[in-house]
Amino acid sequence: MTAIHRTPSRGLASLLVPLLAGGLVVLALGVYGRAHTPTGYAVGVAGFSAALPMKAWLTTGALVLAFVQVVSALSMWGRLGIAVPPGVHRWSGRLAFLLTIPVAFHCLYALGLQYDVPRVLAHSLLGCFFYGVFTAKMLALPKRDTPGWTLPVFGGLAFTALVGLWLTSAFWFFTAVGIKV
Repeated sequence: MTAIHRTPSRGLASLLVPLLAGGLVVLALGVYGRAHTPTGYAVGVAGFSAALPMKAWLTTGALVLAFVQVVSALSMWGRLGIAVPPGVHRWSGRLAFLLTIPVAFHCLYALGLQYDVPRVLAHSLLGCFFYGVFTAKMLALPKRDTPGWTLPVFGGLAFTALVGLWLTSAFWFFTAVGIKV
């Protein structure tokens, strides 16, 4: 009976498609954001007074769910000593991602990728990066031969990007404009 040994190069090679796809998403969003002529008006702010409050609250909801993602991931990996109910990680991630869709759509459609103000440039780049690393993480999930660090690193990068997005958008809105719905 021979044992099958996983070689480091094979594990890293399995990341090639997820990383390439994630990189293409980053590039496509950035190119579209710059090439597309922004409309300047909001689309679908149902229930909110304007686009900025909608984006601030949906991003805040996604951030809260991202913290649930971190706690549930730590629990799944046995790092907390507590059990989180099955499905919490997947559903909090799905809901967090869904909350980001109208925000990203509005940002790309109405505003495009902007670079005149450092905060807005950082926000634009973080948005593109978030969707790229999210794509890479989702494509790496079903691969059993990826290195063990893959999902924690990709998840950590997605979480960090979302925190950065929140700081450069919702936090800025709540502190500069105020708490509005």
